[in-house]
Amino acid sequence: MWIDTHCHLDAPEFGADHALAISLRELAAARGVGRCVIPAVARFNFDTVRLLAHRLGDAYALGIHPLCVPKATEDDLTVLDAALTDHRDDPRLVAVGEIGLDFFVPELCTPEMRERQTAFYRAQLRLARKHGLPVIVHVRRSADLLLKHLRELPVAGIAHAFNGSEQQAQAFIDLGFKLGFGGASTFEPARQLRRLAAELPLSALVMETDAPDIPPQWLYVTAAEREAGRAQGLNSPAELPRIGAVVAGLRGMPVEDLMVASTANALVALPRLGALA
Repeated sequence: MWIDTHCHLDAPEFGADHALAISLRELAAARGVGRCVIPAVARFNFDTVRLLAHRLGDAYALGIHPLCVPKATEDDLTVLDAALTDHRDDPRLVAVGEIGLDFFVPELCTPEMRERQTAFYRAQLRLARKHGLPVIVHVRRSADLLLKHLRELPVAGIAHAFNGSEQQAQAFIDLGFKLGFGGASTFEPARQLRRLAAELPLSALVMETDAPDIPPQWLYVTAAEREAGRAQGLNSPAELPRIGAVVAGLRGMPVEDLMVASTANALVALPRLGALA
């Protein structure tokens, strides 16, 4: 089976009642996606992702996304700690995430916001260590600083939607991380990313969609097309096998072998998934 190590099935794009998420999850299962990991992004959806994971037979992570840090409070970290404690025996709770640093969005790049992001990131690394859980980290123009703090507060996990250099990739691998590859790998102009997908050790790769975001090439709608009224294609876990086929093609290997290897890697990165698998 495939494992989608990162998909936001609770996102508004899937409907307030999750009906579309359920339908697309069923389609994904029919295509061989056995498990999905649904990360939280803020205090407001801690319960949502947990309940949805139970409803779908999937897994979840709890954390505060760097894009949500501007509105987060210190009390939210206390709530996160309490939630990790309350659900520590829940086998579907597999990680602390989605956490990390984002230095792409201009509003997050001011000195004040860089410092605030770092404080929340380090606090959540400490919580992961306290609760014995891996992390799912958001990496966007922030790999070197993420690595710096991981060396100071060691914990393993997944570098979600990795798009850094070969040296940064190796640094994450050396710290025990797996690297998430998804829809961005399907775009031919993404030469550096596709080279990494092709050449990194097979043992380092896990597959993900980041649904509904990062649509693969066949779902992508350009800005000009969107301005003309065409809707962006909705990414979902059902696209993972086709994305996997592209990555397998880049590596020159049978897609079934990539499926087996990436699933095994996901179980190493997120050990609690093994009980569900």
